[in-house]
Amino acid sequence: MDALNALLPGTAPGNLGIVLTEHGHDFLRGTMPVDERTRQPFGLLHGGSSVLLAETLASLGGWLCLPADSGQQLAGLEINANHIRAVTAGLVTGTARPVHVGRATQVWEIRIEDARGRLACLARMTGAVIRA
Repeated sequence: MDALNALLPGTAPGNLGIVLTEHGHDFLRGTMPVDERTRQPFGLLHGGSSVLLAETLASLGGWLCLPADSGQQLAGLEINANHIRAVTAGLVTGTARPVHVGRATQVWEIRIEDARGRLACLARMTGAVIRA
């Protein structure tokens, strides 16, 4: 996890306080604070912040599925998100899981939950495997 988190400083995910917390053979998990960096003007978690967390987890999770030292990465082609529950404070936790891992494309589902484990956002990202 340290090596993955070392990629984040100076990037959009790093600026929003995203921290990658856990990964396994079929998931990547991370947290993001709900604070002045991630809320919209009315005090709610900004939908764009949720999408940034979702795409970060899916893109890095997809990259972990690629052969090491292949020079490939996963770049988002399409992402959609359903914002289900408002969050005003605390941490949200996103978990990305692959739906399809192919040679040219991948599809990931990302669930973002509030601190009480309630679903706040459900997203899906399709990514293209590209040469870096």
